[in-house]
Amino acid sequence: MPALILVADDDPVQRRLLEAQIRRFGHDALTVESGEAAMARLRSQGGQRIDLVLLDLVMPDLDGMGVLDAMRREGIDCPVIVQTAHGSVDAVISAMRAGAVDFVVKPVGPERLLVSITNALKRDALEGEIRTLNRNAAMRPGFRDLSTASQAMERVVRLGERAAKSGIPVLLEGESGTGKEVIARAIQAASDRRTKPFITVNCGAIPPDLVESVLFGHEKGAFTGATEKHLGKFVEAHGGTLFLDEIGELPLAAQVKLLRALQEGEVDPVGGRKPVKVDIRLISATNLNLIDRVRDGRFREDLFYRLNVFPIALPPLRQRRDEIPALAQRFLARFAAEEGRRIETIAEDAMACLSAYDWPGNVRQLENAIFRAVVLAEGDTLTLTEFPQIAAQMDGYAVIVPPVRSTVLPKQAPEPEAPLIALQEPGTLHLVDDKGELRTLNSLEEEAIRFALSFCRGQISDMARKLGIGRSTLYRRMKELGLAGDTDAPDKILHEKAA
Repeated sequence: MPALILVADDDPVQRRLLEAQIRRFGHDALTVESGEAAMARLRSQGGQRIDLVLLDLVMPDLDGMGVLDAMRREGIDCPVIVQTAHGSVDAVISAMRAGAVDFVVKPVGPERLLVSITNALKRDALEGEIRTLNRNAAMRPGFRDLSTASQAMERVVRLGERAAKSGIPVLLEGESGTGKEVIARAIQAASDRRTKPFITVNCGAIPPDLVESVLFGHEKGAFTGATEKHLGKFVEAHGGTLFLDEIGELPLAAQVKLLRALQEGEVDPVGGRKPVKVDIRLISATNLNLIDRVRDGRFREDLFYRLNVFPIALPPLRQRRDEIPALAQRFLARFAAEEGRRIETIAEDAMACLSAYDWPGNVRQLENAIFRAVVLAEGDTLTLTEFPQIAAQMDGYAVIVPPVRSTVLPKQAPEPEAPLIALQEPGTLHLVDDKGELRTLNSLEEEAIRFALSFCRGQISDMARKLGIGRSTLYRRMKELGLAGDTDAPDKILHEKAA
């Protein structure tokens, strides 16, 4: 989406030059001749929001520094690039201290101006996202900040809110990517431990011989390589919450020590002389069926009952499709800000495709798909073309891959075993095949004759006249292509040939 850039300069020649350059960059430009006019436009609430100000420092009456001071006093939050004719270091430093994000020296070249504008817009988008994140952090977002448009997730939220009111151990169950850590953090934020540490441990990523050291800590010199004392995750989480992710991957030897730590409320650091008391809230998560692992002897039954006090099952994304539009829009806003892109919406057909997909990787896969689409997008809206990998796995869409860029189009339902093809208007002749290769003359000629055969209802004379070839030549080519029997009026063809 093009940005609206306000140019404030008392020199009409400079205004015209800057306006022309800005429009060549693909943005919209609005010019004013004084600082007062610039402030009047920035204060105006009726027009389109100004995304960037290109401000001359030297102007009669209200100069550039005066505009910067007025913007700061009135709380007008808009990035400003100042321009100076002399490149005075003192003037530039003063302008940057007053809030300018960059400066250019007159006359500025197109390359330098483009870099400055691009960086300023990207910085503004990132700062906007950071401000949003800071506001959320200041409010300590909990379950009410989660978007839940499905009954399954509403149940998860209700259970999480109840669990947060006590210190009961919680076991989060669900497929990978369903948001188990998000729920764990929401429980922490809604509990009386919200201001305390939240420590995450991925049990499946710890080497078996280091599990005890990582969880419970070690003393200096306890083993080879222990050059410093390490507290361990239990001690780091003291007073707060310990989140054990992928708990089903924990080795059996470590499960025994974990059970003792949970029962006794203390840990024994490797090489330590006495146990260390810890006060933690335990939340564990798994994408495995722990009961099956207990039956197979790969998970301790006593530890399972210790963890499975308050189980919460998270449904996969395919069972809560109503949440996909809100999640996709949230990811779009975040990645567009990070990448400095002006992308605000997702096309209806693209959103319908996303909502219909099963998402085996759940929310994490959706997040990555939106990230890829933002990088690929060429306009201000995400379309089906930005989701070829998703559309290729679904019925009702054809993915055409030309030499440069893929295209996704709806298609008619094919016959069984029929290849995927894109819809085309009647009478349209495609010069490339579904693999992006140039078609042969024979295939093009065959398609043209087939269309003429249907269009002219099998009348050979009419077909030959419209195609501009002789009747006998047409009939010979039809026999070579195996089309002589495809007409709805074979008797007419044979009669004309005999004649």
